[in-house]
Amino acid sequence: MKQKLFIVIPAYQEERVITSVICELHTFGYRNIIVVDDGSTDGTYHRSQQAAAIVLRHSMNRGKGAAVKTGIAAARMLDADIIVTFDGDGQHDPKDIKNMLQYMHKGYDVILGSRFLHKQNIPTLKRIYNGIANSIAYVLYGIWVTDSQSGFRAYNRDAFSALDTESDRYEFDSEVLREIHMNKLKYKEIPIHVRYTRYSQKKDVKQGFLSGIKTAFQLVMKA
Repeated sequence: MKQKLFIVIPAYQEERVITSVICELHTFGYRNIIVVDDGSTDGTYHRSQQAAAIVLRHSMNRGKGAAVKTGIAAARMLDADIIVTFDGDGQHDPKDIKNMLQYMHKGYDVILGSRFLHKQNIPTLKRIYNGIANSIAYVLYGIWVTDSQSGFRAYNRDAFSALDTESDRYEFDSEVLREIHMNKLKYKEIPIHVRYTRYSQKKDVKQGFLSGIKTAFQLVMKA
């Protein structure tokens, strides 16, 4: 029997790119797409609807983790077998989903996409704060990965049913590693492609570094 796959996209102020993100996923045959608009004040919600996605909306900005959790809960209600989380800024490549699913069919519960297993031109600041977050996550949760902050991941039913995280912000991605460890889930980290555009780079300058510092701080406070 064919497994039911859902793509969950957390989105905040992504009206410029969300249509193309959804439409590109459609061209690869992925139709079950859930966009969670995390309190955007632009046209993210309406453009996602126009692109034929299932769209949920937070009345206020609650954070990336909260948006992902809302999307996962909705996918579970729709009887998903596999959930792939996918960023809404256009950086992720749908071509990588097929590779994730191939590994999942080999018996893994969670597939973690890593930007750092490919030789890619990743911004220096992103490398620095990701390295710090990786180290903290290893100390806290006992799992070493090259990209603890990646939002591109795939979960089978056992995995997404077991997730029980507290954070609603960016440290959610690191807390997932704790859940993998505590629930003895079988995981695999694989390389993914990243497409840094002028738009995404501009967002990273505004949000990325500060989010990285906040994530590292929150993880330290939980130690």
